[in-house]
Amino acid sequence: MFAKSPYPEFAASCPPGALVVGVDEAGRGPLAGPVVAAAVALCKPRPGGLDDSKKLGSAKRSSLDEQVRRRCAWAVAQIEPDEIDRLNIFGATMLAMTIAVERVAEAMGRAPDMVLIDGNLTPHGRCEGWRWPARAIVGGDGREPAIGAASIVAKEWRDRLMADAARDHPHYGWDRNKGYGTAEHLDALRVHGPCALHRRSFAPVAQLEMQLEMRA
Repeated sequence: MFAKSPYPEFAASCPPGALVVGVDEAGRGPLAGPVVAAAVALCKPRPGGLDDSKKLGSAKRSSLDEQVRRRCAWAVAQIEPDEIDRLNIFGATMLAMTIAVERVAEAMGRAPDMVLIDGNLTPHGRCEGWRWPARAIVGGDGREPAIGAASIVAKEWRDRLMADAARDHPHYGWDRNKGYGTAEHLDALRVHGPCALHRRSFAPVAQLEMQLEMRA
């Protein structure tokens, strides 16, 4: 079962046969790495225990990620740091969501009847290429199973990317902090400076890069 919520599921009120896709992102706040969006159309019966990925333990989240990707229709999109710097993180997130929905629609051979998005804004009117009915739901990853599934897929996908990146850049501790601005990460930035995977438009990276240039 989905986590108990005082709110009724919006998806449950949609007409029978309606294709509902949930969307969520991972990685808006880190100083390094891509932002990732996932789009999921749930299978029936849906995997049990879906919830906001942040509320799940790592083992449960990993198991649900595998179940969703094995049984349900899904897609991901990632926007790299240089594009984040060009668009800004909000624009990059809207673009990632748009690409993810486009990919899951192509995989299913039909457009979604409704896209449910975690948060208070949708890409409608904010990203060229968005053309589906959409509803933003604050706290949706804990209220709508399809959004919860997308939050799990997005987080697990991004965590794997950052673990891989950590092997090439071990001094930043990305296998532990996933690119967020922890004390460990900031200390490494002061010593080693930023690399190609850092977001130059984010203030801590820009300020440290400027300090390093002034010392040179």
